[in-house]
Amino acid sequence: MKRTTKLLNSIHRGGQMQARRAASSISVFSGIQPTGIPHLGNYLGALRQWVGIQDKSPESARLIFCIVDLHAITQPQEAEQLRERKMEMLATLLAIGLDPRRCTIFEQSRVPAHSELMWILSCVAPMGRLNRMTQWKSKLGIPSDQNALQEKSATAGLKLGLFSYPVLQAADILIHKTTHVPVGEDQAQHLELTREIASSFNKTFKRDILKLPITLLSPAKRVMSLKDPTQKMSKSASDPSSRILLTDSPKTVHDKLRKAITDSSLGPLTYDTQNRPGLSNLIEILSHIRRRQDFDNVAKEVSDMSLKGFKDLVADAINEHLEPIRDEYEKIIAESNREVLRFVASEGERKARESAEETLAEVKEVVGI
Repeated sequence: MKRTTKLLNSIHRGGQMQARRAASSISVFSGIQPTGIPHLGNYLGALRQWVGIQDKSPESARLIFCIVDLHAITQPQEAEQLRERKMEMLATLLAIGLDPRRCTIFEQSRVPAHSELMWILSCVAPMGRLNRMTQWKSKLGIPSDQNALQEKSATAGLKLGLFSYPVLQAADILIHKTTHVPVGEDQAQHLELTREIASSFNKTFKRDILKLPITLLSPAKRVMSLKDPTQKMSKSASDPSSRILLTDSPKTVHDKLRKAITDSSLGPLTYDTQNRPGLSNLIEILSHIRRRQDFDNVAKEVSDMSLKGFKDLVADAINEHLEPIRDEYEKIIAESNREVLRFVASEGERKARESAEETLAEVKEVVGI
């Protein structure tokens, strides 16, 4: 109990420090949906970058990371499962190394200013631009180049929440006067829309209230499915062996790697994304785990290995990297630590409300509401 009380007090002092950073010229924001334990693609493509930003940013920088549960409900969710997944996601963010004394970590739905700003921004967001966004089309299986709003069959399953998803995403970013947003390559289009919406708002009301954020692309652009290397690794894929979860046991990781799709080519292992996409994906995963980008050189280093031996090498590298994260997650998510999780969430909400409500007040003043 003494240890828990000490930690809670330390987090509270961290919140006071965060408040003193509010005037910082650097403000970083990013979010992740609570739709299950993050997989290796989430980690290499986003979460590890968040920790790197935390560890390298100046003390004056504001770091804000959001569990975006409002985005999650654009697809039907079971209520109790969603609540538990939010706790699991918070535990995961702490396990990978995010420090609530240094960062603001909170649930999106607990800060109403996000939704309120979304409505205001929707009044300046162009429908035509939203129609060209690719994410909602991919959710419905619509080709990205199709003018879907003109075809009833294409939009029969479209809900307003999914269509307007990018406007809420823009509000998430702009409400905290974000200057930098770390994202994967597939989110770059949304960041460009955010900049356009912010610019349109500022021009409409003749005040530079909303900042135009800079995109920070992850070095791990895409981690592909282990079962279909033409598709991104995804939590929604029907086959669980297509992805590696951060909490998978060492044996599970080895089993999934051994079953990963590669090819039947004889001869040395090579990096060739066009002709050997499965093998190339594993080479990229190994490279990212080792914090390397020279995929061809990594391929040369393993070229004489058997395919089985190489898969075991990749599995070992993944397990070595994930072991401390797994161990920390199991400690944090334990029922005995739920008080700490709830306190972290509460403190994150408090700090996020302070940040968001300040911007919302400025927006309301110029809008006249």
